Amino acid sequence: MTITIFGDPASPFSLILIYVLKELGLSFENVPTTHEDIKTPEYLATKHPFGRSPVLNDDGFQVYESRAIARYLASKYQGTKTSTILIPSDVQKAALVEQFISVEISYYFPPLFKLLTQLIAVRRQGNEPDLKIVEEAREELGKTLDVYEKLLEGKDYLTGEFSLADIIHLPLTYYAINSAGEGDLWNKRPNVSKWLKNLNERESWKNIVDEYKLSEQISKYTKDSDK
Repeated sequence: MTITIFGDPASPFSLILIYVLKELGLSFENVPTTHEDIKTPEYLATKHPFGRSPVLNDDGFQVYESRAIARYLASKYQGTKTSTILIPSDVQKAALVEQFISVEISYYFPPLFKLLTQLIAVRRQGNEPDLKIVEEAREELGKTLDVYEKLLEGKDYLTGEFSLADIIHLPLTYYAINSAGEGDLWNKRPNVSKWLKNLNERESWKNIVDEYKLSEQISKYTKDSDK
């Protein structure tokens, strides 16, 4: 079994996959890619036709898009090396995991990405962020987190049990707090704050932060990459 990730390990999208792989106890190789790499004709033809990363190759089977890759890894490998189950076999429990993955991409990711684009990407390019967009994104994200606060009442994780839905939320949130200084959005909501603390304290994530020197990598990534 040879699992290879093509992608910058500091990218929050690559980190989703690394988090999944660590939770599942799988060994893998990470082949770093640069912005220049992913725009080459060879990469576009053989890896990702839209010029993005990460891409996964599993013994010759190739798939792109981080959420699709994460689902694939969970479906194929969960329970084989560790006891961690990221997508339950029970149809109704699995539906709840998919529900919260959909919630993340529909309501959580858009304002968070808009916020970080201004506070990190725009500044990295030597420009000042558009404060109107920043405030709009904060307000939109705040409304989303208000809903999460209610959804997480009495629960440690989104579905009640740790799942792939939780993993998908963490890396970009980690950026928002540790690179953009936006931690108050999460910390002032007790249930959201507890949920995030649970995710940050999982051994797999703590190992990633340490092994990949994530604070240093994030600093490099926010300065040098525009993926």
